[in-house]
Amino acid sequence: MAKKVAVIMGSDSDWGTVKKGVAVLKEYGVETEVHVMSAHRTPTQAAEFASVAKEKGFGVIIAAAGMAAHLAGVLAAHTTLPVIGIPIKSAALDGLDALLATVMMPKGIPVATVAIDGAANAAYLAIQILALSDNALSEKLAAAKIQMAEEVAAKDEKLQAEING
Repeated sequence: MAKKVAVIMGSDSDWGTVKKGVAVLKEYGVETEVHVMSAHRTPTQAAEFASVAKEKGFGVIIAAAGMAAHLAGVLAAHTTLPVIGIPIKSAALDGLDALLATVMMPKGIPVATVAIDGAANAAYLAIQILALSDNALSEKLAAAKIQMAEEVAAKDEKLQAEING
């Protein structure tokens, strides 16, 4: 059975950013559950979710939060699954506060962290993790990388024709 990805947002206001990553997961056929949980307002619920996520068939947890952004760390503290943090841009410090809060984890509680508002790359990283034990997913990723390379080559060819032509 293929592993699922959990996408946890600290607030429903994060959905505008997070939905880009969910779309990537769905494009690759990865079963995904999306929830709102807060490291500060529902810490027990977040901890309980993370502590049973592996038994419920999840292979990766993606956590999106802005400002203090402790959600990814709280989830990582309660699971052995890989946790990927998405720092969400906020008005106060343009997401730098969330980036630092997400990336600065204590020894033994790692959180892989993508760029501020980097939901699509969080999804791609989750897919790459799952592809380690899923050949079909690995083949889809390999085909996508070939397609990306072909698209870049075509753009370069068009540019060269314009420059030289």
